[in-house]
Amino acid sequence: MTDPSGWVAYVGPFRYPWGEACSRRVDGIARSLALAGRHVVVVGGEHTPAEPRPVDVVTGPGTITHVGVGELPPAGASPAARATQVLLRWGARTVAWLAAQPTRPSHVVVYGGGTPYMVHLRRWCRRHGIPLVVDVVEWYSPRQLVGGALGPLHLSAKLALRHHYPRCSGVIAISTLLEEHFRQRGCQVVRVPPTLDVRQLAGTPETPATGWDGLTLVYAGTPGRKDLLGTVVEAVEAVARSGARLRLRVVGPSRQQLRDLLGGDPPEMVEVVGRVPQWTVPQLLREADFSVLLRPPARYANAGFPTKVCESMANGTPVICNLTSDLGRYLEDGVNALVCTDHSVAALAATLHRAVRLTAEERLLMRKAAREQALDSFDVRAYAQPLARLLDSVQEVTGAGHRGH
Repeated sequence: MTDPSGWVAYVGPFRYPWGEACSRRVDGIARSLALAGRHVVVVGGEHTPAEPRPVDVVTGPGTITHVGVGELPPAGASPAARATQVLLRWGARTVAWLAAQPTRPSHVVVYGGGTPYMVHLRRWCRRHGIPLVVDVVEWYSPRQLVGGALGPLHLSAKLALRHHYPRCSGVIAISTLLEEHFRQRGCQVVRVPPTLDVRQLAGTPETPATGWDGLTLVYAGTPGRKDLLGTVVEAVEAVARSGARLRLRVVGPSRQQLRDLLGGDPPEMVEVVGRVPQWTVPQLLREADFSVLLRPPARYANAGFPTKVCESMANGTPVICNLTSDLGRYLEDGVNALVCTDHSVAALAATLHRAVRLTAEERLLMRKAAREQALDSFDVRAYAQPLARLLDSVQEVTGAGHRGH
């Protein structure tokens, strides 16, 4: 952190480099910044490593290291202890770590944390004249968070979105909806969808090597309250019962979690793979003819962006889905994806019937097109310069004394 060119702190109460969906988001942005020549220190929420540790296989003139400062409540913490940490103390350990460094960062980029985290961070950045850029990927609905509309988590997220984020020096928005929301409030914004190092992934296989002559579908991830996995299973079962040869592999949820979701055992054409190491997921995606995803056309779905789509296409597996968020920018029906008319069982079943009728040659062309789209739109290299320009522009404004945070 004594490099004369400065360094960028990318902070938040997240796990890094693996552990949850946001880990991939943080890694993608950090890699783009490293490609632009920035030296990035990811200051995560875990308790380790205690000292900055280099991240493996970083392409670019910049670097990425990561350190854990213990913002996340430890395993086994009581509900009271967890609530105190999340609602009152979040951000304090991050600020203490930043203050202890021999040189201050040129910028701070923040992901997540809600109002408590932002209060601590905005105060410290304002005091030291450091530009604060917020990476915004969600617009939570009350039903997504414990406690509902009047619960402390939703109130914290709502206050952060409406008050704290617009007062930051700049915004990285994951979708057009969020980009326009913050532009209307006078913010400097760059839109960056979920990204990963697509070039580093294996090329598109000719055909999935599974030893199965039917259609293989895959769902990989945690459905939470966004993904309509129950609807997917119902549609797959209906199409299979009609005589079509297809199966669905579910990666992530355990059999019991899927039983709880479905209200009973999954049908025989659904294979529950369960939780697997992150490094094995690309191979599971490549072994499928299509990944499948349904989300309701709600504001939270349109504000976010499904990382699952980007990861699937990057591995050369086209997606069957309905259009939410900015997916219409990247998916072309019959070319690199099969698009459902809506998020119903009937719409997905009709699309699955289309998929079953495709020839091997047609599926191969779609695999190649999906991979090409990912290289163009979801590779970290595509966003190195837009992110660098945002950091340069907010630094100029902050240096001129016009800090908004």
